[in-house]
Amino acid sequence: MSGILSDPTPAQLRDFYLRLFEKGLSEIDEEILKLFLEAKENSSLKKAIENCNIGKLKPIINFLEGGNTENKARIEMAAILVDFQFRPFNKFKKEFSEDELELIKELRDASVWNDLSEKTKVEEEKVETSKEEIQAIGTIQVFESESKPVKINLFVNAKKKLIHNFKNRLKKTAIATILIFCLIGAVVYFAFFKKHCMQWSEDHYEVVDCSANDDDVVLNEIIPLDKDLLDFRKLKACDTTRCFMENGDSFVWYSKTPNGIDFFNDNGNGKHPVTKGALRPVSHYIFNKYLRGKPCE
Repeated sequence: MSGILSDPTPAQLRDFYLRLFEKGLSEIDEEILKLFLEAKENSSLKKAIENCNIGKLKPIINFLEGGNTENKARIEMAAILVDFQFRPFNKFKKEFSEDELELIKELRDASVWNDLSEKTKVEEEKVETSKEEIQAIGTIQVFESESKPVKINLFVNAKKKLIHNFKNRLKKTAIATILIFCLIGAVVYFAFFKKHCMQWSEDHYEVVDCSANDDDVVLNEIIPLDKDLLDFRKLKACDTTRCFMENGDSFVWYSKTPNGIDFFNDNGNGKHPVTKGALRPVSHYIFNKYLRGKPCE
């Protein structure tokens, strides 16, 4: 049998109790741990577990291996270890009559099992308890509704519970991993692919999806996004348009087109966004020829 319960050491039990505490224990289980570990009042149970003398846990291992079954503290600690539901013993003890309690005590004696009837063996087969499991360490006795004794292997139950918990954790981990990868994919898409191109639209560049296309309309070329060109504008230049700085340098640019001439507020990437013709700074000659006396729209 694999896992911590196959051949536990005191240190492994301490670490296992610590994990159970971190996952959350009932108040009753915490009181049992405090009493067993002799933790001081108002002290941290977590620290008490971390700093406990692991030698105190050896009796629990001895109990699980079929040792002393009379020590209630060991029984309660073992019940917490495998999450045995019928705990603490004193609570469920009240639900049995004196005769039933006496029968429980007798059944704890290993010699009683030598006198089990064939009917009891049939009940053992119904719960799929093999001969090897009956002889395994750490067994406990429970009763069905008709008070028939059924021997359940402590470690079989623990193994099934641990496997069940592991599958649940694995399922949750897989779902969380898928969600994380989906989120990363979405972030990468929107950060690096979604709307990371641009296209000239009348008098400026607009950010568009790189995959944007319209087969029915002849559109301007879609190019990679250049943030420096987002402020690049085509001007409606006229007679009052200021084209020169005080030192005479031009800060308005132009390019001739088949339909006339276009003016821009910047050199951009040096080319007309539609015709790809070269952009040149406006000279006094160009201003006088195309803009002097031209009314503003």
